[in-house]
Amino acid sequence: MSNPDMPLEGRRVLLVEDETLVSMLMEDILMDFGCILVGTAARLEDALARAREAAIDIALLDVNLAGKRSFPVADILAERGIPFLFVSGYGEQALEAPHQNRPVIQKPFSPESIGEAIQNVLNG
Repeated sequence: MSNPDMPLEGRRVLLVEDETLVSMLMEDILMDFGCILVGTAARLEDALARAREAAIDIALLDVNLAGKRSFPVADILAERGIPFLFVSGYGEQALEAPHQNRPVIQKPFSPESIGEAIQNVLNG
């Protein structure tokens, strides 16, 4: 049963982020919201495997993973019908077709901006 004070409680989240400190901060924020981290992937190959196989309610994708783009991960999530959003220091201009209209959390971010963005995506 969902707690109205913690609307993200129990949501299974895939985090794709290659910067260790940013990843740790996001993990803490997500756990504070009551989310369940199904995995954190810092490399494109790991993110692709998790996107294909994991039970996920939503994913947060850094656009740039050590020089590689995360768009193949986004493609898999879209095919599976799993909602996701991007996290980028470059904003919306970093997105490419067909993902240019996807939500973006701008780095630097606040816990509130992450929670609000996730809720907006999940509520459609």
